[in-house]
Amino acid sequence: MCLQMTYMWLVAVVVLCRSLSSAASLSGGLEVSVSSPVSVHHSHTTTLPCLFNLPQSAENLEIRWYRGDQFYFPIILYQAGKIEPPWEASYEGRVSLGLNDAASGGLKAGDASLKLTNVTISDEGGYTCYVSSDRGYARGSISLSVIETGTSPSLSVIWKEVNMVNVSCESAGWYPQPRLRWSDQKRDLDPKGLTYHNDASGLVSVHSWILGPGSSEFSCSVGPSDGEEKVARVHLGKSFHPAAQAAGWVAFALLLTAVLAFLGWLYFKKKVEFFGKKDQVDGNPLTEPLLNKTDVKDTTALTEAKKYFENVTLDEEEHEYLYIKGCKLRDNQDAPFPDGENLSYLTTIKGKTGFSSGKHYWEVSLYIANVEPKQSWSLGVTSETVFPLQNNSPLTTSNGFWFLSSSPDTANSLQFNTDPKVFIPVQSRPKTVGVYLDYDSGELSFYNVYDKSVIGSLTASFTREVFPFFNTGRHDRAPMKILHEPVQGECSETDRQAVESTKQEPVS
Repeated sequence: MCLQMTYMWLVAVVVLCRSLSSAASLSGGLEVSVSSPVSVHHSHTTTLPCLFNLPQSAENLEIRWYRGDQFYFPIILYQAGKIEPPWEASYEGRVSLGLNDAASGGLKAGDASLKLTNVTISDEGGYTCYVSSDRGYARGSISLSVIETGTSPSLSVIWKEVNMVNVSCESAGWYPQPRLRWSDQKRDLDPKGLTYHNDASGLVSVHSWILGPGSSEFSCSVGPSDGEEKVARVHLGKSFHPAAQAAGWVAFALLLTAVLAFLGWLYFKKKVEFFGKKDQVDGNPLTEPLLNKTDVKDTTALTEAKKYFENVTLDEEEHEYLYIKGCKLRDNQDAPFPDGENLSYLTTIKGKTGFSSGKHYWEVSLYIANVEPKQSWSLGVTSETVFPLQNNSPLTTSNGFWFLSSSPDTANSLQFNTDPKVFIPVQSRPKTVGVYLDYDSGELSFYNVYDKSVIGSLTASFTREVFPFFNTGRHDRAPMKILHEPVQGECSETDRQAVESTKQEPVS
């Protein structure tokens, strides 16, 4: 009995070995070649290559693509000359047998590549290409990675205390999770409140903030740790925070008190000298004036900018979508504006004289008496190559526009048209804006003339001649007025600050 059992085990082992040898020889006759890994952008289309040597007619082959160990639940199955529907509903309509390249002959030429459209984050991972026939089978594994480049960082600024600002940075639409870095002009800064959030599609958004001096320049960089980052920068002028103004009054009061005390002391010493009791105090003769006003220099940025004042004139006297009267202009509400969005280019106009070097400054009034300051406007410079504007021309820096703008939708901030957009907080809309261009240094600064403060600055690499740029916006009662130095021309003003309160009539 024992001998019989032993014999049966030997027969089973021999049969099994022959079966394995036969299967190995069969599989050895069929080879599959794959290319891994494959990388694709989110929502794009990709092809997972799978090539095999064709031992016989392709009609008798079985092609099976599946993920992980889901052999019996393929995402695509070619069998008996036709493709079966995918087991997973998420792949419905998105998978097919594609071509590895344009010269491929498809299945008949040994190409079993998988075409995957509208790639999602959940598609990331491993895939197996399985090819079988009555002569054997073979398989190969491919790794698919999904990437997505998010939006340029968006910066926003909030004044927190005297000369201190909270700058926030946000960017969305990244995959995998990006890195966020803060820096100023000297060093990297530690990000505060760093948070990540995944949306319904799996894409990642990131947000962070820092607290720093209001006169600093900050940059926020977002991107993959081993790839190209997107950077946003903001350079801020003096704080408009009420606390800063209060601090200024306190400092002034202290200074005034010190001056009065010193004058009292000086009077007392003069009185002593008059009565001949003492000719000197501490060995120093009391003969020098307290302050020589001719030696006092105003070193503010606005005073320096005004040294380069330009009397800007407009390039056109008639405009289809603008009312122009001398140096006043506003939108023509009776003009046949076309339907659609992004039509702000229609109310734009540039200055007549361009600049290709040097420093230049001009001012624009945005206020008339008894009417709130103009809400919708844009001021800056533009390249001459962008005019005349074409339909739906985006007013971006890449198209030759650099400007500061105001919108009725953002009452407490102004905005640069940079990419990304930078929002500058303000307590109120400026009545008069000064524009300062330093062409050679690539600097464009904007000033609140009434407050004598810097609104903000941006930098650019100017390679062509640029012209003053004006956009009146639409449906805004207040016009804008290009101010001239009191020399000649109908836009002259004898008192620059009087323009803030002098009654002016809107262009009718």
